[in-house]
Amino acid sequence: MRKPTTLLTILLVSSLAAGTVWAAGSRPSTPPPPLAPQTPEEYGRAAYNLGLDKRDKAWKLEEKAAAAATDAERGKLLDKARKQYEKSIPLFKSATEKVPNFNQAYSSLGYALRKTGDYEASLEAYGKALAIAPRYGEAIEYRGEAYLGLHRVEDAKQAYVDLFSLDRALADQLMKAMQGWIEARRADPAGVSGDALDGFAAWLEERAELADQTARLTAAAERSWGD
Repeated sequence: MRKPTTLLTILLVSSLAAGTVWAAGSRPSTPPPPLAPQTPEEYGRAAYNLGLDKRDKAWKLEEKAAAAATDAERGKLLDKARKQYEKSIPLFKSATEKVPNFNQAYSSLGYALRKTGDYEASLEAYGKALAIAPRYGEAIEYRGEAYLGLHRVEDAKQAYVDLFSLDRALADQLMKAMQGWIEARRADPAGVSGDALDGFAAWLEERAELADQTARLTAAAERSWGD
């Protein structure tokens, strides 16, 4: 029977693969890096990096799915992406266990959980990331998208408002996700009323107009400072 692969084995193999290969008979001027993580923090960060590798593979599969010629092909690619997200979850969890103040690992864990449809657990992970770093914009944006997954529109709105003054690019990203959510609910309400959708769409239009006005005022101010 084949023995199950443990996280430590994965980390060891990864470390070996990333290590320097020295020519036979040569002597390096400095010692090679350790073959495996030596401290809990090193172990946690190694697990985190492996989780990011899985996430990045999922992203590439999603990109291919977006360009797929048929629904069947798209479905297969998205299923493969989901499996990569599933593989990343225990790695991110291990990172948070080894490094308790690792806000990026909590946020990445929340992201993977959200991508696999576990919105409640996703929100819990984002909450822990933001408890460590309250102004961590990436976690605020991702949590906003998780709120949309649970149809918690008011919470998603607040996430956008928080991001608007913190990180305009992430606010724009969340707005795009909100617009996509409205389009999806128009096609499949999933229990969301038409009045609620209309109200959210109107609010989003107002925020988009405000964002445009703010951007134009900022650009005008920058031009005047340059004169």
